[in-house]
Amino acid sequence: MLEISGEATMPNNEEVHIRYQPPHHESYGTDRMIDFEPLPARTSVYRRRSFINEFVRSDGPPQIVIVIMLFAFGFGSVIGVVPAVMSDRFARIYHGFDEEMHCTDYEPSNKPQACIAGFADAQNSVAVEQFISNTLTFFTSSLIGSLSDEYGRKRVLLLGVILAMLSPLFLLLIQLDDKMNPMWYYMAGAIQGLVNWIAVALSVLSDVMPKQWRAPSFGLVLAGLSMGFACAPLLALFLGHFYVTCLSISVVVVAFLIVLLFLPETLPPEAAESAKLARLAQVEELEGISKYLWFIYRPLWELSIINRSTLFRLLSALAFFSGISSSGDRSLFLYYIEERIGFRDKDIAVFFLVVGVAGIFVQGVFLKIINDALGEKRVIIFSFLVGAAHDLVYSLAKTKGAIYVSAVMASLLMMAFPTISAVKSNNVGESEQGRIQGALYSVQALSSALGPTLFRTVHHFSNDGSIFGPGSMFLFSASMYMVASYFACLLPPEANSKREETDADANETDDPSAPLTNSI
Repeated sequence: MLEISGEATMPNNEEVHIRYQPPHHESYGTDRMIDFEPLPARTSVYRRRSFINEFVRSDGPPQIVIVIMLFAFGFGSVIGVVPAVMSDRFARIYHGFDEEMHCTDYEPSNKPQACIAGFADAQNSVAVEQFISNTLTFFTSSLIGSLSDEYGRKRVLLLGVILAMLSPLFLLLIQLDDKMNPMWYYMAGAIQGLVNWIAVALSVLSDVMPKQWRAPSFGLVLAGLSMGFACAPLLALFLGHFYVTCLSISVVVVAFLIVLLFLPETLPPEAAESAKLARLAQVEELEGISKYLWFIYRPLWELSIINRSTLFRLLSALAFFSGISSSGDRSLFLYYIEERIGFRDKDIAVFFLVVGVAGIFVQGVFLKIINDALGEKRVIIFSFLVGAAHDLVYSLAKTKGAIYVSAVMASLLMMAFPTISAVKSNNVGESEQGRIQGALYSVQALSSALGPTLFRTVHHFSNDGSIFGPGSMFLFSASMYMVASYFACLLPPEANSKREETDADANETDDPSAPLTNSI
């Protein structure tokens, strides 16, 4: 970094000429002065960097947003197809349903018992899938993140994307083979927990973006997610279940090719070397069987980073309780509204259109504004309180309109994830970005493994109208968000980013006699 010395004045009607003497360098000595092109009169020497300009011009973040958008588009296009196909297949294979009509073609009031049983089997299967997937993520996520700190983001990201491609592939195969067991689809989803590629994708952003812009950067990633989900479910209305599944696979393959061909390696070489040295220091004194046992113990050691400080312990607690709610909502919500509210493909498409459009605005525009105004801590608290309110609406909803209203509220809850990710990233060094993202994902994975099971348990005891009725599981979810809000209130001051850039902007002056202290 070459520092400018001296002062510059800016007369009202004159150009400003800047000259400076760079530090000593053997190639040009100390006496050489460098002249800049003249600046127009009244030009401020302080330049406010543009977040969007920085993001778009960087290598890595734009590609990640495109990949996330394509995956959201691919998976979003079949998000309403999966419950319909799987519940009908369970009904036909295990419960003797042999009608020409599809189970989702019946109204909730006259649905055959075999279809009701098929819906229950599909709900139980997705709960088991989530439990296995998140258990795997709990044990591997921090290790995978640490490996990406040592060997680079791209190769780990490619492995995760390949595993993620299995779900739409098996969904297509099940529709091609009338006798194929639907459990193959859930098995493909379960093994995706081995590599949490989203955590690695966020590490790509952490490698490139400054601290004060990481929360809105992660928000842009979720805006891409929202954009993909906004319109994709509508395609099922025009293409049908089979052809929209073909489209889903095609889009996901394109995302894989973008990662393979266009995503650069963003991990700085010095950060990779530092991470490798830290790992070698852990085993250099180990001998014999102890060295081999270390590789078994290592995943748990990688998790120990969450016990490093009060901040990380609190982040782990709020990630755990909010994860219970989000995983339960994500896994069982669509089954609930199809069975209880009578949602069809068109209704699900409208729901995700509302969520997507609102999410694009919240993540792409509103998050940066509110983060700059309130700071990360208050944004997290606000998001979790909105989450509790939107689950309360779910529990009381009797009409489709109420579900659409809660969809708008859900978009505000989306601010929590990128903000928490930014807080984690801002409080570790370059050589531990992957490790901390993976470790907190491991904690969230543990809660996500429990979430669907707890939801199913509450639903089992309240489905007949007891407790507070079938929506009792969403009241339980609201209570978990309230607990997460409590832990968010306890976050220490370091949860908020330092914002050196903002402080510099605050000192900006148009005084023509101000000293020139900017750097190039």
